[in-house]
Amino acid sequence: MKFVIQRVTHASVKVDGEIVGKIGKGFMVLIGVSQTDTTAEADRLIKKMLGLRIFDDENGKTNLALADVGGELLLISQFTLYADCKKGNRPSFINAGKPDMANELYEYIIAECAKQFHTEKGIFGADMKVELLNDGPFTIILDSDVI
Repeated sequence: MKFVIQRVTHASVKVDGEIVGKIGKGFMVLIGVSQTDTTAEADRLIKKMLGLRIFDDENGKTNLALADVGGELLLISQFTLYADCKKGNRPSFINAGKPDMANELYEYIIAECAKQFHTEKGIFGADMKVELLNDGPFTIILDSDVI
């Protein structure tokens, strides 16, 4: 499982020209699910993500977590995080989770995050247009194979 976390001042996602998710200050997170991922891995990455202290405190130090700044979450499914580009120039997505399983884990992550924070989402499998203002820029990658 991979989370690409971007600290944002605002972010939104559109499907068919309509905004389906929108947040102010917080994290816009791209979520990739592999074939072997589980809810236990999701729980581990969620805990790590929500505890990240990457917002500035009064001294300009990255010392505050999402809860400390009243942050929000915009969660977007993105199977392309599992692109395999080893051979040729056309990526293979064989390592990405099958749609039914990946969507189930994506919805699980949304539900778990929504227990603690205002959480918006994209639409799984849809052609989405994501807009954001990356604050910093500040981007963190969490990978369940490494963490």
